[in-house]
Amino acid sequence: MNRRERFAEAAETLVGVPFRLFGRDSRYGLDCVGLVAAALARSGAIVSAPTGYALRNADIAPFLPFAAQAGLTPCEGRAQRGDVLLLRPGPAQHHLAIAVGPDTIVHAHAGLRRVVLQPLLTEPGSGSPILRAWQLPLE
Repeated sequence: MNRRERFAEAAETLVGVPFRLFGRDSRYGLDCVGLVAAALARSGAIVSAPTGYALRNADIAPFLPFAAQAGLTPCEGRAQRGDVLLLRPGPAQHHLAIAVGPDTIVHAHAGLRRVVLQPLLTEPGSGSPILRAWQLPLE
């Protein structure tokens, strides 16, 4: 099994974990950054997740190096299983999700208060909701 598949499977095992802002431990709760870090750790990566962000951030540039530090590289095109997606759910909001299929994501949903498996939604005429995407090397 390649790293991307292990990462996607690890994300799926976290479905149902409670949501907790700045959460980094699946026993107590995860936010979107914590979800990515936890799934990476469960798939064998060593990760140091960023802190100091808010629910709304006009500028996320200081947090983008997390991807490279975690061994992720930029990718383009349709979401693939194991991709980390940067989404914009609303003004000044940025959100990380893990693709487990071309139209399905695992993410830490603040409103539902847990990690969920959901369709990757797009509004008619809005184009892709994906601002950036990264992936692990296969091996």
